[in-house]
Amino acid sequence: MSPAVGERRRIVFWRHGRTDWNAAGRFQGQTDIPLNDDGVRQATHAARVLAAMGPSAIVSSDLERTRTTAEPLATETGLPVALDSGLRETNAGSWQGKTFAEIRVTDAELLGRWEDGDVGVAAGGAETRLDVAARTRAAVERSLEGLGESGTLVVVSHGGAIRVALAELLGLPHSLWGALSGLSNCNWSVLEERSPAPDGGARWRLGEHNAGSLLVPVPIVEG
Repeated sequence: MSPAVGERRRIVFWRHGRTDWNAAGRFQGQTDIPLNDDGVRQATHAARVLAAMGPSAIVSSDLERTRTTAEPLATETGLPVALDSGLRETNAGSWQGKTFAEIRVTDAELLGRWEDGDVGVAAGGAETRLDVAARTRAAVERSLEGLGESGTLVVVSHGGAIRVALAELLGLPHSLWGALSGLSNCNWSVLEERSPAPDGGARWRLGEHNAGSLLVPVPIVEG
């Protein structure tokens, strides 16, 4: 028997708090940069709001900035934090550590296509958006297996990874992936489960996007 509408699953995608590289406009990628003081305050503040959503499980990218973001929510809820490297940010190869202005000097055409949502561009010669979407979807589905037919899964990840995970799970055509905005630091987006597809697979709708009340307003910069 399918669960009732109010008992279906929900996924909260939560971006990590601010880092010094975010503040400087650097592409972090999979470089393991910690939260700065602003980011720690953001995570502590947002955790109180997210705890009120009644999370059932928390899974996080294994990078430090996401693990540290997840910790206050674990404290608020008493839930453990599972780690999954599949939720890491885009491996951006030679772009990692550079500001977007610096990347534009050497790779303006590729960066422009990447920023416009071209799913086939390999960021810095490494991962494409399709690569990231495949591994983040697999990581989310692994965590959903333990959730049962209802409950709220909080996924703590990164701006670029969350953006493509949302597009992938919503089934957006590749040509429209660029129409979905990224998330500000420590903001979240919510997917709500719809009635199952004819083949029995999960279907999702976007309930909230880039939601949150930040202590430190910052521009949206992926990476």
